[in-house]
Amino acid sequence: MAERARPHREIVVAGGGLPGLSLALGLRRALGEAVRITVCDPAFARAADPRAKPDLRAYAVAAGGRRMLARLGVWEAVAAGAQPIREMVITDSRLSDPVRPAFLTFAGEVEEGEPFAHMVEGAALLQALRRATEAAGAVLDPNPVAAAVPERDAITARLADGRALRASLVVAADGARSRLREAAGISWIGWSYPQSGIVATVSHERDHEGRAIEHFLPSGPFAVLPLSPGGSLGHRSSIVWTERQADVPALLGGGPEEALAEVERRFGLTLGRIALETGLRAYPLAFGMARRFHAPRLALLGDAAHLIHPIAGQGLNLGLKSAAALAEVLADAMRLGLDPGGPEVLDSYERSRRADTLAMGAATDGLNRLFSNDALPVRLARDLGLGLVDRLPALKRLFIREAAGLRGAQPRLMRGEAL
Repeated sequence: MAERARPHREIVVAGGGLPGLSLALGLRRALGEAVRITVCDPAFARAADPRAKPDLRAYAVAAGGRRMLARLGVWEAVAAGAQPIREMVITDSRLSDPVRPAFLTFAGEVEEGEPFAHMVEGAALLQALRRATEAAGAVLDPNPVAAAVPERDAITARLADGRALRASLVVAADGARSRLREAAGISWIGWSYPQSGIVATVSHERDHEGRAIEHFLPSGPFAVLPLSPGGSLGHRSSIVWTERQADVPALLGGGPEEALAEVERRFGLTLGRIALETGLRAYPLAFGMARRFHAPRLALLGDAAHLIHPIAGQGLNLGLKSAAALAEVLADAMRLGLDPGGPEVLDSYERSRRADTLAMGAATDGLNRLFSNDALPVRLARDLGLGLVDRLPALKRLFIREAAGLRGAQPRLMRGEAL
């Protein structure tokens, strides 16, 4: 029987979502057999259950995230079904307005031939990451981490089935309601929005031509995001519809015809006749930020560390960037023979991500408050601002690079470089 790796060469990731799997895959690609990684998530068992509800979400993977996924060997598995966003159009109107003027339009390339983002369906991306992570040698365990008990030179992850995994570091990637974060005494600053996010896939007669549209309506943004061809009418888009939480039961409580009528009122008829390819599914929206991104031998990742409004479509990209930063810090430490669960290493991870996540959280919260507001003076001021930005090419390029995840210092994986 092969000798089990030393504890300081073992890492347990609690949570098998996109950030947790990306971290595990990045470390295995960088260090190979030198690090043992176990990813724990009950979703691994549910994935094989035909009764499980499908994931209807689609993600805007920014250029930096695409470079990271390409370096990890995952992008080629989803590239055929990925739809480049070639243009972004922003409107601001009331639902009853007969015309929705475009106040701001962005071209969709950060470099020649490189779109600033691609739309990728969540289920396909998650499956590709799971397969690649397992093929790279990480263990995918369907038992959740029930507790993480730190010691001086190791940490014990106690699984729900009674087993104990002794490691140097546990990464809590177990969502915004992270039990591991709470058990470690890390406080959470956050609030719930009086809004829900409604997602669905819509088919339509006319080609979207890679154009994404964000309609700012008084109740919140209604985003139409292009998907790869398909559906009953030949073309498809994903909708991310922010609505007042109090209105959601009435909007979703009717039959398919009523649901389609409500979507059509917001979607419009510029792409011809539309049909719902999936049912509408609503998610509560919230903001949150952990006061610290680590505790003794515990690092927070993804929604366990930060949760933002989906208004800019940056939640996944923020999680991928944090995964890339943590993978880089851990890989560099282990190559130097340092303890990856040591406080200096985890302090370095927090310093690399704290300012960026705070800035993105504040920006998305501010945008939501600004645009989910029907007061006439506010509408006039924001529309004037959008019009001014539309006339400043340099500022538009800055915004595009920000949306693409390419502005400022970036982890190596986000630049498409090896760890």
